[in-house]
Amino acid sequence: MFKFSLHSSEQLAKRGITEQVALRIIENATEKFTQENVTIYQGLINENDKNYLVRIFVNETKTPALIITGYKTSKIQKY
Repeated sequence: MFKFSLHSSEQLAKRGITEQVALRIIENATEKFTQENVTIYQGLINENDKNYLVRIFVNETKTPALIITGYKTSKIQKY
């Protein structure tokens, strides 16, 4: 179970990522990293025939786990 923080909802909307896409990335992450208390889920999406890497940041020490923020980038090789 995941909950969206107000900040994450605002940032995802601003960056053109729906909550459904964020949850899909979390559920089907191709990679998952943990740094301190934050888990980063990432996966690829395709928009307008272009691939983007979506990274979703989750604080899993909270109950339910709290989605903090997320973004997408075309610089896939960087990550």
